[in-house]
Amino acid sequence: MTEHAYPDHERATVHRVIAERRDMRHFAGGEVPSDVLARLLEAAHRAPSVGLMQPWRFVRVTDRSLRLRLHAHVETERRLTAEAMGERSEEFMRLKVEGVLDCAELLVVALTDDRDRHVFGRRTMPHMDLASASCAIQNLWLAARAEGYGMGWVSLFDPEVVAAEIGMPVGAEPIAILCLGPVQAFYERPMLEQEHWTSPRPLVALLGENRWPADEASTPVNP
Repeated sequence: MTEHAYPDHERATVHRVIAERRDMRHFAGGEVPSDVLARLLEAAHRAPSVGLMQPWRFVRVTDRSLRLRLHAHVETERRLTAEAMGERSEEFMRLKVEGVLDCAELLVVALTDDRDRHVFGRRTMPHMDLASASCAIQNLWLAARAEGYGMGWVSLFDPEVVAAEIGMPVGAEPIAILCLGPVQAFYERPMLEQEHWTSPRPLVALLGENRWPADEASTPVNP
């Protein structure tokens, strides 16, 4: 413990919100008050970014017809994804994977079109723009959970289709459709775990010291 640590109860709250964050697919309609939405977006905007490039752009979808078109596209991609699942296709189709029509707020998050001008931190790892925007999304997710609202990240879409629907400039790239709003309850465990689709792996299986973590499913390529 250092002199800069928060008090015990405040640290406990931080760890609680991290542990209880869920990728929500079930929403209860309603609304997100404007002052709450402003706080959530400000939390997202305070995320760290490589070279302070702030590559994120947020588009709030308030037009009902646009929301319907995005939902139709996501549904098309859901079916195409199911076809690619092979023997798990029918099982996948039974999962609820999005709440585009049910959530109070719909946000599209994209990488800006001018991000290639940023060299700081991206010369050898240009994908750090995506990492930075992902930090913004995580900030929004945690802040939403702390405020009592659910959020789900939808990635079943063709970036070119969504970019065209939103009118994004050439070079901008959508990375997430975010469903946000009130929920009846938060899942006790990740929904994909509850639905027996998969199980989360323990940290010990993903942590190494000085060498790549020992994993029966992987073979070292750099002995």
